[in-house]
Amino acid sequence: MKVIISIAALLLIASAAPAQQIQVNKDNRTIAVTASENAVADADTAVVHIGFQTFGADEKSAYATASRVSNAIAKALADAGVPKKDIESQQQNLNHVQPYETQNLPADQRAQRQFTVTQSWDVKTKADDAAKILNVAVNAGANQSGNIDWSVADENALEAQASAKALTRARTIAEQMAQGLNAKLGWLIYASNQTQARPIEPVRAMAGAMAMKSEAPTPPLAINPRKVTSSATVYAVFAIE
Repeated sequence: MKVIISIAALLLIASAAPAQQIQVNKDNRTIAVTASENAVADADTAVVHIGFQTFGADEKSAYATASRVSNAIAKALADAGVPKKDIESQQQNLNHVQPYETQNLPADQRAQRQFTVTQSWDVKTKADDAAKILNVAVNAGANQSGNIDWSVADENALEAQASAKALTRARTIAEQMAQGLNAKLGWLIYASNQTQARPIEPVRAMAGAMAMKSEAPTPPLAINPRKVTSSATVYAVFAIE
């Protein structure tokens, strides 16, 4: 662990410094290498995206229904032990339903779907609790929910691992190149790195037509935390003897 930390610190210092012009030629006897590596870890943090959509014959009734559902979801999350600080509102809208959206419905249903209210939240939780939180919300009326973003709490540590692995790979390549030149690889002169977390595809959203709330709460879906990958590319210059 000490080795990784020291290497990561070196990389961060080098990348933060002004760009250096490294002259790679026979006079300064150096080898320049670019190498990439990945570090992979099990996700320990999840952001569960939950929301709902309701309808009403007029603005007042649509809003009243939405208010009941909204507060029911908030109470269910609180009862499940989710702190308020881990719940962020994303959007809430009251809109008139366009005629083309209900043109294929029977007249009585069209009359009850003149206005719609949507609301959504992001709920941060432990990765192992994602399925539970989603289940709690859906059973409380969150009929437009399901996306989950996976991450690790310590992203810097994962990036450092990727950078350290990339630098080790760069040295291995440089050593092979030095052998081909009948030379010996010397000190690391310069290094810079770029780290980038790979985008994590979220679990796809559930169908919006899911029942608002069943008579008896259903058990959670079988959801397993995903892997999180951090990629690093290192440019390293080594002396040769």
